[in-house]
Amino acid sequence: MNQNHGHFLDTPKLTDGVTRFWLIRHAVVEENARMRVYGTLDVPLCPDSLVAQRGMYEALAARLPQNAQWFTSPLGRTQHTARTIQEAGYGERDWAVEPGFLEQSLGAWQGLRHHELLDQLKLAPHLFWSVAASERPPGGESMLDVCARVGETMDRMAEVHAGRNMIVVSHGGAIRAALAHALRVHADTALHFSIQNLSLTIIERFPEAWRIVAVNELPGV
Repeated sequence: MNQNHGHFLDTPKLTDGVTRFWLIRHAVVEENARMRVYGTLDVPLCPDSLVAQRGMYEALAARLPQNAQWFTSPLGRTQHTARTIQEAGYGERDWAVEPGFLEQSLGAWQGLRHHELLDQLKLAPHLFWSVAASERPPGGESMLDVCARVGETMDRMAEVHAGRNMIVVSHGGAIRAALAHALRVHADTALHFSIQNLSLTIIERFPEAWRIVAVNELPGV
């Protein structure tokens, strides 16, 4: 008999008792901030999008498990997103701040306009990211560094919160790094994933391996 049969995803409902990360990318940031490379700068969310995307927040609130622990990165845009999801029907919960799920720091290049960044690069940028996976900005991190940081964080959280649901409101780069860790692929490969604002990515941890349940699931769409 196949002893792994219980690990098959045969129904839409995800079973309890599995170590599971519900990773949400923060909402769209303010228009002027999007004109620059913001990385770990603490930029605000776009007020118009907060109103226009109300249905997405409500769909997320209904989609997420109630028996979950909440985490955000240290930046205000993830915490504002978490609070808005809770206010859209999930219910108020406390959350812990987890620095390991912070966005890639672009160091001295943060605040540059996108065309100005190109003049600073030593390597050709990734087709789907501002910099190559191995490019480390002065005073910042490469995506390889981010993958190592996020991977260590996931391993630690999976051990501390074994068998629990963890909702983590994070960033596009950090979520790609989580996928790289779970799939054991290079950061350059993981950057080919699209991780849109307010999208949901679900990753499970079993003793033998990680499993990807969903990537870039857009609520209410």
